[in-house]
Amino acid sequence: MNVEIEPVLRETAAQLGAGVPYALKVVAGRLAEDPDMGVASGLPGVLTVTVDGDLFEDCPDLLVGYIREPDWIQIRFVQPVPPAEPSTEVPNQVREQGRDQDQQVDPVTTAATVREVADTWHRITRWLKENAPASYAALRPGASSVALAALEEDLGIPIPIELRALWMLTAGDDGGDGWGCLPGNRALLSLDAVAAVYGLKMDAQTHQDTLNTGRSEDERITVWKATRIPVVALGPADTTSGLYLDAATGYLGRFSRYNEHPGDELDTLVTYLEEAADMLEAPALATRDKPGLIGGALVWRSSIDPAQEDLWQPLTG
Repeated sequence: MNVEIEPVLRETAAQLGAGVPYALKVVAGRLAEDPDMGVASGLPGVLTVTVDGDLFEDCPDLLVGYIREPDWIQIRFVQPVPPAEPSTEVPNQVREQGRDQDQQVDPVTTAATVREVADTWHRITRWLKENAPASYAALRPGASSVALAALEEDLGIPIPIELRALWMLTAGDDGGDGWGCLPGNRALLSLDAVAAVYGLKMDAQTHQDTLNTGRSEDERITVWKATRIPVVALGPADTTSGLYLDAATGYLGRFSRYNEHPGDELDTLVTYLEEAADMLEAPALATRDKPGLIGGALVWRSSIDPAQEDLWQPLTG
């Protein structure tokens, strides 16, 4: 059995501890002999193996995720095992919702979605590491399954597979020198910010529902739906507007504090990330926005501060 380790993991594993790269190598050897040793994770198509850090020098307990094909395995992520937190136990209602969702989705399709998100996000992070180290350093580590379960409890709905896959790779963007790494200098929301924005929007809709009782059917206003999950903010410190992922449709949409009609982006999360990666790798062909650099940070042309235009260096290629 051929076992591959994602290149980005080889580059970043030592950040978790000097013994982590060797622990990954040992896990890869064990998987080659026993590819079914892992257990099902929260990501369909992804198995996980727990590593006892005490067996290795300078290595925490680890959770290693991998995808298995008939004659090939690829290790996709590694993260420290979070401490047990009984208060974050997934409620039965959420667990049943997640089980129903899994039953309705083709496992082959969901596994392919996980690979698409991981491959695309690694294209972006590899570019950032090589060209914009400040932006790369601003990306948060991936979220644990415990943290995602707690967020699902807060939202009251299952997290779509593509969003779960992304958050297990990176759970937010603190902004390189104040700019997010996505087009328009937008930033991935942290999980706490996701819950906060979602709560504000649901409160706004509750207020509208009260007012709607006195309106005719044609006059009733919907400013938010429970299936909309905030994903991207206007900036690392600005959540007044951004993009949500509608768990019911799979498409992105716009939100803002003014609660105007959002309109669909007609992008899925995967196509949105793919376009961002394409623009970074081939900036001459970029259409929606133009990537450039200020110092060690990625800065997109559409949202640059006029006072810093002279510092902005467009990318070519």
